[in-house]
Amino acid sequence: MDLPQDKPVLPPLVTGPTAPAAVLPAPAVTAPVPSAEQVATFLRRHPDFLIEHPDLLDVLTPPKLDRGDRVIDMQHFMVQHQRAELARLKAQQKSLISTSRANLAAQARVHGAVLAIMAASTFEQLIQVVTTDLAALIDADVVTIAVERPSANHVKPRIAHHGVQILEPGTVAALLGTDHDVVFQSDEHADPVLFGDGAGLVRSAALIRLPVSPKAPPGLLCIGTRKAGKFQAGQGTELISFLARALGITIAAWLDLPI
Repeated sequence: MDLPQDKPVLPPLVTGPTAPAAVLPAPAVTAPVPSAEQVATFLRRHPDFLIEHPDLLDVLTPPKLDRGDRVIDMQHFMVQHQRAELARLKAQQKSLISTSRANLAAQARVHGAVLAIMAASTFEQLIQVVTTDLAALIDADVVTIAVERPSANHVKPRIAHHGVQILEPGTVAALLGTDHDVVFQSDEHADPVLFGDGAGLVRSAALIRLPVSPKAPPGLLCIGTRKAGKFQAGQGTELISFLARALGITIAAWLDLPI
């Protein structure tokens, strides 16, 4: 008796609504590269395209027309000039952004320093915060308070701290004059009279008038850094003047002096 030949077993056909649909991967689609004629047609239809995308001028090479030895290709000259102007504007923009970020960081540091000054619970702690902690808060290396030796018309300062320097009368006026409240020293060795034992670390300094009270002797807030050129003439003085003003008001409050 002949045995039936084996037949391939087919999977059952599922025809109900729950039959899974076969999902085939979508074929990769490669965007066609436009031809030169298509690009030229697009540019003719959009004559302002390069005006709206001037950065393309940095990578495009314009034709240089040869009209003879005595003829200057003004088109080529204008394009080169525009490229140089775009590069200048980009560099200026980067510099402006960098300066803005640095100003914001400096503002945050000064605000943090003022909050630390206001948080001092005693006058002695206030002096310690200024002469010890303030350097780290404002990204400096040495910070001191320098006060002139009091005359008969001034209240003798209650200050006894290694970060406080006592000056001879007239020193503040000799350093700042009468028209300035801030003096920057860009690159010079610091005076130990102002910075004490930390003078050897200082190569650039800011000397700010410390406005405490008409009843107090003249004083200075001295900020020094070991980085030469950190403080330069022409820099803004608003932030450090604000810091000195906040410190002066706080000192006057602790000493019960009129502002």
